Amino acid sequence: MDYELRTKRKGFTLAEAMMATVVLGVAAAAVLLPFTSGAAVRAEGGHRTLAAKLASDLMEEIIKTPFDQIIGKYGTHSESQGHIMKDFDTAAEFTDPMYANFSRNASCVNVDVPVSPTGFSKDVGFIRATVRVYYSGKQIAIIDRLIGN
Repeated sequence: MDYELRTKRKGFTLAEAMMATVVLGVAAAAVLLPFTSGAAVRAEGGHRTLAAKLASDLMEEIIKTPFDQIIGKYGTHSESQGHIMKDFDTAAEFTDPMYANFSRNASCVNVDVPVSPTGFSKDVGFIRATVRVYYSGKQIAIIDRLIGN
């Protein structure tokens, strides 16, 4: 009679329910893992796109500056994290929180050009301008350009 009662019961035992929970948890983790890594990749892509725009904007500012004023104005230009300038004439900064972790700097130096295998000319005027953009201290964009007089 004891055997008949055991075979007529319906439902799960506690051990079976716990095993089902563990299996379901592992399956859910396996399904959700690609979504979390995909979100991180998408965010990094957004940061790189914005960094490229910030680098390009600063390079354009440097290029439109009169040649004889570039080194004086941008020779060692630096903008600290969260203080990115959007308008160089008024020194206005971006206030949107998406710029909070960005910083950028520029360096501009005179370049001597070789005019023969043994000599350089100081009469030919070129400036090498380099703009770097950082996100949370990590460099993620760089533009290097030679500007002629």
